Amino acid sequence: MPLLVLEGIDGTGKSTQSKLLAAALRERGMRVTSSREPTDGPYGTRLRNSATTGRLSPEEELQLFLQDRCEHVENLINPALEAGEVIILDRYYFSSMAYQGVRGFDPAEIRRANEEFAPQPDLLLLLDLPVDTALERIGIRDGEANKFEQRASLETCSEVFHSIKDDFVRVIDASQSIEDIHRDILSVVLEVIN
Repeated sequence: MPLLVLEGIDGTGKSTQSKLLAAALRERGMRVTSSREPTDGPYGTRLRNSATTGRLSPEEELQLFLQDRCEHVENLINPALEAGEVIILDRYYFSSMAYQGVRGFDPAEIRRANEEFAPQPDLLLLLDLPVDTALERIGIRDGEANKFEQRASLETCSEVFHSIKDDFVRVIDASQSIEDIHRDILSVVLEVIN
């Protein structure tokens, strides 16, 4: 069964769409494992906590993402693939390419390092949204939307995501309603699964 990844800049609705997709596939009788990165494991928890305790150095952050992902692949992703389950990930190594790329690392090198141990997805659903719209959504969520650095970072992240040109990438218009986004995602996923 396939490995499905939802990616995109902050505010595109990845978490919401991951949950809707998992529910829709389960309703069709499929065995589904859903997860996210960073995970809730020790490395992922440290990364999540850094959002409130202070951002880590770029090198430490990148290393923790690699450690978290390695553990994720070993403990969840590979076993679920071997068991024939559909796996849905809310973020994967493409987010590291984008967000750590903003911090000065080479996105292509990040990808190479990850693909030494992390399986490529069967389908990468890139939720595409204008940065202005993303900033409005982020502002509603956390009240800190309009810093120039955030705009510049999101624009660079978006550029990195759009530079991924593999056959497994499908761009989804995330400016639509939640229902329409879900419909588009499900249509693409069912084509790949069937």
